[in-house]
Amino acid sequence: METIKGKILQVLGAVVDVEFPDRKLPMVKDALTVELDGRTRVMEVAQHMGGHVVRAIMLTASDGLCKGMEVTATGSGIRVPVGEATLGRMFNVLGEPIDFAGDVEADDDWEIHREPPKFADQSPVVEILETGIKVIDLLAPYAKGGKIGLFGGASTAAIRSLPASASVRARATTCGMR
Repeated sequence: METIKGKILQVLGAVVDVEFPDRKLPMVKDALTVELDGRTRVMEVAQHMGGHVVRAIMLTASDGLCKGMEVTATGSGIRVPVGEATLGRMFNVLGEPIDFAGDVEADDDWEIHREPPKFADQSPVVEILETGIKVIDLLAPYAKGGKIGLFGGASTAAIRSLPASASVRARATTCGMR
């Protein structure tokens, strides 16, 4: 596959416009890379702007990027490791481990933008994902296989008061949490 090179036209925070002079454009959702201070910065094509310009969203810090820097199109989307080796591990959006447990020896890697499974291949039974966090499992359980996001803070006071405040509104009783 031929490597496509471009140049940065402008940087507006996490939004980067890249010009590809030979008029060969990367596809939307393809990853672009730029080297800065010995580190590879990654962005993803979000839109074809017309002519020979694409608009990309930075997935790493954009600090230090400037007009005229060389950008390389990878020819594919962002790929992350999959398989048994990834179970119990933590990754960033680029598929890089962030849990300080070393490299991942995964058998395969998949693009993050893929076709969903066929309806016939999906399980018709809804299974609950047990998070181990009592208040989540009880008040807002998650279904297995869905996309979820959970944010926590430094204080558990809000989490501890959630069941009590919910029971007052519902005029019910609740057990304390530890």
